[in-house]
Amino acid sequence: MAIGIFGLLEVMLLFVNAIAILNEDRFLARIGWGRQVVDPYGQESVKARLVHLISAVRTLMRIPLIGLNVVAILYLVILG
Repeated sequence: MAIGIFGLLEVMLLFVNAIAILNEDRFLARIGWGRQVVDPYGQESVKARLVHLISAVRTLMRIPLIGLNVVAILYLVILG
């Protein structure tokens, strides 16, 4: 089974969808990944950067993800 270019794009789309649907109150805050990640040394940690990345994906990719999901679903329905 060979993975084509659409397979890789589909995996990336599903990964971005998974990031976009993470709820900060229900999931992220419970595991300590809320927006109030403070480093006592004044430097931004990797954890804080990931929290900011998740927040940015949720904010910026909301509308484009709807269109990309529609295109992916239509492609899979029409061409299998």
